[in-house]
Amino acid sequence: MNPSDPALPAASDSPAADLSLADLQAKIRTMYYEKDVERGVDGTFMWLMEEIGELASALRGNDQENLAEEFADVIAWLATIANVAGVDLSAALIAKYGHGCPGCGRLACLCPAEEKP
Repeated sequence: MNPSDPALPAASDSPAADLSLADLQAKIRTMYYEKDVERGVDGTFMWLMEEIGELASALRGNDQENLAEEFADVIAWLATIANVAGVDLSAALIAKYGHGCPGCGRLACLCPAEEKP
């Protein structure tokens, strides 16, 4: 995935009141792509795991600001891995969840509780 690929959304320098997943992935690509590619998927995955651990700790606490930051970090690192792996997260989510539950096909899932999702 090339950060200047015209098929990918361009990142804006201005902060947004609302940030779509595609916008986030483009911003992450603009900010970090060269470093991320050098680190590779394996190294980047380890950073994601560290952030998931920090999110787990934040979930046990009562600091809402820190909790929000850790959720943001996890999503950002997930977007980073997607960039390095050449995956368009928006397209992937639409393909898998855009028509409802991938198990039962309904918007409100009716899958048995012991099954995924």
